[in-house]
Amino acid sequence: MKKSSAVTSQPSLYLFLLLLLPLQAHSSDDLIDTVCKETPFCDLCEASLRPLIPSPSDPKSLASAMANVVLGNMTDNLGYIQSLIRHSKDPAAERALAQCAEMYRPVVRFNIPQAIEAMQRGEFGFAKYVLGDAEKQTDSCQKRINSIMADDESSVALTARNQLVKNLCDVAISVIKSLMNSR
Repeated sequence: MKKSSAVTSQPSLYLFLLLLLPLQAHSSDDLIDTVCKETPFCDLCEASLRPLIPSPSDPKSLASAMANVVLGNMTDNLGYIQSLIRHSKDPAAERALAQCAEMYRPVVRFNIPQAIEAMQRGEFGFAKYVLGDAEKQTDSCQKRINSIMADDESSVALTARNQLVKNLCDVAISVIKSLMNSR
């Protein structure tokens, strides 16, 4: 009998801790709530930042984290595009994908990492410009894909990935703008 009471009390403790966690998370995420509410995609902003910064202390760390999320997604897209190039049997689609890769490559390798460094130095205008350019490169890639691969099955996934990057760029730019306005 004693054994069974220990078994029932342990889940009760876990349940209590699970109920307590959202209260603790909410108090430490007030900065995330405040900043994300100012973005065009509040849910995307919160979903991107909460796992990265458990207890944010300043908006600068949020802006940097958001730029890192953009970088990670653009890097994934570049890998996906390169995979599509390797498996493409259509020369026109392969050319369009290669052009997309050429647009993504400098943004992933140089531009966004430089923007992240610039934010650490307090140069938010440059970071905002670079993320805006990343969004434009994503749009240009998507236009090429739409014109060549409109009916292709793989273009649907790439379109969704490009849209996510575009939305993440919008969020990152909004986070930077709110940081610049609060200075």
